[in-house]
Amino acid sequence: MMNEKHDTPNDPAAETSPAGPEASTTEAPLMTQAERLAALESEVQELRDKWLRAEAEMQNLRARAKREADEARLYAVQKFARDVVETAENLRRGLDSLPKAEEGEAELLAKLRNGFEGVERGFVSMLERHGIQKKDPRGQPFDPELHQAMAEQPAPEGVEPGTVIQAWTPSWTLNGRLLKPAMVVVAGKG
Repeated sequence: MMNEKHDTPNDPAAETSPAGPEASTTEAPLMTQAERLAALESEVQELRDKWLRAEAEMQNLRARAKREADEARLYAVQKFARDVVETAENLRRGLDSLPKAEEGEAELLAKLRNGFEGVERGFVSMLERHGIQKKDPRGQPFDPELHQAMAEQPAPEGVEPGTVIQAWTPSWTLNGRLLKPAMVVVAGKG
């Protein structure tokens, strides 16, 4: 049967190749068994390399996820810890506002002072058990990572410039990470 538009036969074998179906099998030379084995070994090596890279990538991903989860666990309470530290500082300010201990002072005042000092020691000890550390910067070199300079004064005799000579508040850290910098006065150049 002839196609009316092009006057060509409707034989699919005739359409694939001008020489017929036998020509397509003779165009690609057959691989020898050794060549086929070498090609398969090469493919296996390539797939093995890809698998090893993917496995290493998964190990890195697991390690990163574990590290991020551990950090999240350690620092999840950071905002709460800042608030608690503020309470510890307010307790210290209250204690500092009491008159200094004197001989012959009222027994009630001495008991109150001692009681509040005991509460402060217990409170700071509890904070330390949970990774919150209080650091007194007095006498230390000024460290912008831990201290906030509020003022500079001439260096007293025997004190190096750049040394913290007074601390308005201590610095606080949570598991080694800064929670709140110390507010300090730094010794300047004479």
